[in-house]
Formats: sequence, structure tokens, C-alpha cells
Amino acid sequence: MVKRFLFFLLILGKAFLVECAPANDSLFMKLRKTIATSADYDAGKIDGISALKSSLQSSSKNDLQMQYQIIRSLYQEYKTFNYDSAFLYVRKLQDLSYKLQRPSLVEDSKIKLSFILVSAGLFKNAFDTLHSVSLYGVSDSIKADYYSLMGRYYYDLSDYNNDKYFAPAYYKLGNLYMDSSLLYYQPSSFEYNYYKGLKDLKTGGGNKTVPEFLNILNRSNLSFHQRALVESTLSGIYKEMNETDKETETFLLAAIDDIKSSTKETTATLYLSQIYFAQGNLKAAFLCVEKAIQDAVYYGARQRQVQVSSILPIIEVAQVNSVEAQKKLLILYSSIATLLLIGLVVLFIIINKKNKKLKIAQQAITEANEKELEINQKLSIANSKLSEVNSKLSEANQIKEEYIIHFFNVNTDFFSRIERFKTITEKKLHDRKYDEIKYLLNSINLKEEKAEMLKNFDKVFLNLFPDFINDFNSLFNVSERIYPDKDELLNTDLRIFALMKMGITNNEKIAQILGYSVNTIYAYKTKIKKKSIVSTAAFDELYHINTI
Repeated sequence: MVKRFLFFLLILGKAFLVECAPANDSLFMKLRKTIATSADYDAGKIDGISALKSSLQSSSKNDLQMQYQIIRSLYQEYKTFNYDSAFLYVRKLQDLSYKLQRPSLVEDSKIKLSFILVSAGLFKNAFDTLHSVSLYGVSDSIKADYYSLMGRYYYDLSDYNNDKYFAPAYYKLGNLYMDSSLLYYQPSSFEYNYYKGLKDLKTGGGNKTVPEFLNILNRSNLSFHQRALVESTLSGIYKEMNETDKETETFLLAAIDDIKSSTKETTATLYLSQIYFAQGNLKAAFLCVEKAIQDAVYYGARQRQVQVSSILPIIEVAQVNSVEAQKKLLILYSSIATLLLIGLVVLFIIINKKNKKLKIAQQAITEANEKELEINQKLSIANSKLSEVNSKLSEANQIKEEYIIHFFNVNTDFFSRIERFKTITEKKLHDRKYDEIKYLLNSINLKEEKAEMLKNFDKVFLNLFPDFINDFNSLFNVSERIYPDKDELLNTDLRIFALMKMGITNNEKIAQILGYSVNTIYAYKTKIKKKSIVSTAAFDELYHINTI
């Protein structure tokens, strides 16, 4: 049940976080990081501009050509970075063009001025300036720049008006000028390929234009600004083709490259904000529109500021509404979480009580197990002792069996000898041969009979316990060990303890069997046990010797 509560909380938390989370694709994360470090890219560009300004100040006032080249480079740096500065330096270019008395440079400076006027959205001023340009005697490159700018002017004017009456006519004019520009650009140049693709796009050839732009992007020598131009235009193609994912991806790439090139005159972040707003991702939309308004203000592009101003309030209102909705949702989730927490506390109390009961039961089971273990240990000991008793009984039965057989054999032999002796004696008594009877009686050697009896005992015993001598000697140091002579099976010392192992522990019985006095037997046993390396109790127990 606890797992279910925690899973429910996780689902609620996830639902809340999804609403608040920004776009989670890797390209958006890269854009966000690039926006965060955009000041570093701008600082690099400003350093380059500062170096050019230093060169301008140190150049000779009389070297108008050098000044023209440096000011032209400053214009190139500013033309997509800051309108006011670009305007300042293009005016200086115009002055120098007149001083140099080179009409082609005068016309070129007018085209450059028109470029920043179009970029700033000053269409009336741009129109007047462009129509004052004379292309007589100028180079093909200036003609190409003029016609491409005229084409862009009409394209931008069409997008700015965005109506059904004037816009189509502006598009047609833009296409005508783009056709003219392509006559003067080198076919292998970036500009030729880009403007050809742009013209194809404007004339409805989006499907065939995609490979053209992709081929341009495959070039290795493109600058960040050139890549951003191509990517931004390619995004427009994907938009016309309703391929939203590719449109978003390409706009993200364009926005990243715009930031890396410090281009402030850009539309990528503005269009991204519209895409994310349409998707309902307000955080991502606000991040992009905020960057777009910063760039538009920094550059001074009036039409961009108007475009941003039209969408920014909508996004802000939507974000405020989203925040309010999230607050309400947070209150709801907090209430649910509070109820769940109370439920968890109650559940914890119940589980705690059950755990206490369970511990008591477990303790009882543990005690029962301990008792069972104790009983099993006792049973094991009993079984061990029983096994030992059974072993002893088996041993005793073996001894009994061996000795019964030996007893019958010995007695049979003994009775046979007695019977022969009786027969001979009776016969000699009948014949009155008393001297022979006396001789016959003297021929019986009790000492030899006794020795034969003990020898038979030794054989039977060692047959039953072949390791007796080695086992017995393991109880003594090497110097104290007892071994029989070569012609003996057992000597007296060993025989005493052999009899005891057989269960004959009475000193009198042992003395009677061996033909010694009781004191002698006792002295033997005491002397040998004292030499043992084990205790007396262990000595007696190891070889089943009863305490004397």
C-alpha cells in the first residue's frame, strides 16, 4: 500500500513538472546554453571592431584608399550587428567615395546604405536610395549586389505588408530582380547558390530547393552567418511543407549560428518563439522572444521590434495565465499531498502496531526455534551416544562370537584330551600299572598349558583388535612405549590392558588369569597409567577401560 501511495505522488509530481519543463530536446538545450554565453561571442566581435578602429586612427589622413578599406571593413562588421554604427560608417564611405572621385564606389556605398535601411525596416528610405543608384560603368559584383538587394527589398516588403493585393506583386518583382542578380554572380559562389534557392522557394519550388540548401550546408568554408542564412531560409521551406519537426530543428540551428556570428538582424529566434507558443511551451517561447527583442533593440530594426511587440504581450499574458493555473494546480496538489501524508501517517501507525505484534510473534518463534535447536542438539548427543553404544554392542557381539567359537574349540580339544587321559588311566588302573599312572600324571605340565592358553588369548585378541598395540602406544611418549618381544604376541603389560579392554577389570580375575598376585597387577596398572601423556579419565575412556 505504501508503494501505491508513493507511485501516486510520483505521477502527480510528474504531471506538474511536465507543464513547467522547457523543451527537452538536445538542440534546444544547446540554444539555451548559447544564449547564456552570447555576451562572450559579442565581446569577441567588439574586440575585432576595436582593432579596426585603432587601425583607422593610426592610418594616414592622406591615405584615403587605406581609410576606405578600413571603414568598409567596419561597415561589414556592423551591418548585421548595429544599425546606427553601420549607418555612421556607410556615410563615411560615401564621403570617401566622392573624395576618391570613383563613381563605382559611390554607387556601391549607396547599395550598402540601402542594405542597412532594408534591415532596419526603413522601406521608404531604402526605396529612394536604391532608385538613385546608377549601374552605368560599375562592376558585375556591384550589379549582383544591387539586384539581389532589390529582390530582398521586395520580398521583405511583401512579408511586411502580408496582404492579398500588394504582396503577390512584390513577390513577382522580387523574383525578377533575383533572376537578374543570378546573371552576375559566379555560379560556384555562395551568393549564387543561396539566391537561386531563395528565388526557387519564392516561386513555389520548395521540394526541389531542399537539396540545394542542404548541398550549400555541406560546404566546409561557410561562416556562421552564411550557415544561419541558409538554415533560416530552409526552415521556411519546411514550414511550407508542414514538416514542423524539421522546421523547428533548422530554426534552432539558425538561431545558434546567428548568436555565434553576433548577428542581431535576425528572425530565427522570433519564429522559434511563435513555434513554441503554438505548441504551448510558454517557457521556451518566452526565452526565444526575449532574445529576439534584445537583438531587435540592439540592432535598431524597427520592423522586427514591431513583430516582436505583437507577439510578446500574447506570450506574457499566456505565461501569467499559466503561472496562475500552476498556482491553482499547486494548491490542489498540495492539498492532495497533505491528505496523502495524513494517510501515510495513519498507515505508518497501523504498520508500526502490526510490526510490534510481528516482532512478538517472531520472538516467540525464535524462542521455539532455540528450544527446538536445543532438543535437536540433545537428540544428536543421544544419537551419538546411542551410536557409540551400538558400536560397543557390535564390538561386544563380535568378541562374544569370536570367543564362543574359540571357547568351543578349546573345550572340545580339552575334553578330547581329558577323555584320552581317562581312558589311559582306567586301563592302567585295571592293569595295576601304578608307576605308569604316576608317570602319566607327572607328564602334565600346567605351566606350558597356561602359556598355551595365554598364547591362544593373544591370537584371538589381536585378531579382534589388530591395531591395539599402536593405539595403546599413542598414549605414551616414544621412549615410554611398550612392545612385545619378537617371540611374543603380547607381553604382561599389554596383556593386562587387553584383558581390561575385553571387559575384565577386576584385579583378582586378572591376577588369577595371568598367575600373579593382586598387588602385582595393581602395581603394573598404576605404573603404566602414570607414564601416559593423557589424563587417567581419558586413558580409561579411549580404550573402554573401566576405572579401577
